[in-house]
Amino acid sequence: MHRRRLLQLISCAVTLPGVGRAHAESQTVRIGLTPVFLDDQLDFLKQLRNHFERRLGWPVSFVRRGSYREIIELVRVGKLDFAWLCGYPYVRFKRDMKLLAVPLYHGKPLYQSYLIVPAADKRTSSLTELKGKVFAYSDPDSNSGYLYPQYSLLQAGENPASFFSRTFFTWGHRKVIEAVGVGLAQGGAVDGYVWDTLALVHPEITAATRVISRSPDLGHPPIVARAGIPDIEFRRMQKVLLSMGDDREGAALLKTLNLDGFVAGDEHLFDSIADMAKTLAEARR
Repeated sequence: MHRRRLLQLISCAVTLPGVGRAHAESQTVRIGLTPVFLDDQLDFLKQLRNHFERRLGWPVSFVRRGSYREIIELVRVGKLDFAWLCGYPYVRFKRDMKLLAVPLYHGKPLYQSYLIVPAADKRTSSLTELKGKVFAYSDPDSNSGYLYPQYSLLQAGENPASFFSRTFFTWGHRKVIEAVGVGLAQGGAVDGYVWDTLALVHPEITAATRVISRSPDLGHPPIVARAGIPDIEFRRMQKVLLSMGDDREGAALLKTLNLDGFVAGDEHLFDSIADMAKTLAEARR
């Protein structure tokens, strides 16, 4: 397995859009990606596209987007049929989406947010010790890379808007890890699944950081469908995802993604994320 490609479709970032009516056999299913990682991903994407085309019976192409927000808006206006998002936008825009599938990581549809600092920092052990420091977030619509640390500061009685001396968005979890690793930030919040998976393929990158805390288990970033999608399209894509481990090709793709498979999931997996989102929204009023 070419493990350099392991992370190319992670994160709260794959989208599988189609059309507003029942899918015509000649209609291309476009798959959108956010630029989360920097490695060449063409070979892996070709394999994944071929797998989807064979299983769906429809042509597939990939489309890149720069942020979760762009993908969210395309789903909400019906220009995309499917999207791999984070739990945060899912709970915020649930009326515009239908839960399609949730990844299984270590056998569960769950993951964690990691708080990281530079490896050279041997003293910091909590978020509150980073007061007055520079902090890196991944994306304002990321649960693990933004919502959870903001919520944690509120729970500690701090004002997230003034707690750090400076904050910035990297627009990718790997970029948060790199920024913290080279000292551009004294701390950062990242998707634990991404950090763990990157540690398998590029341990030299994660070795430059140190995980100082982990969140409670949270619902893994789900794959959703737009609200008005025809049932035949929804069921066909769901079947493809839920059965990926049933053949050698699909199992190999899952291994490359460092996932155990997909399950239909339950919206209650995201209740804690919805509670955090509500708390943050109320604090901003």
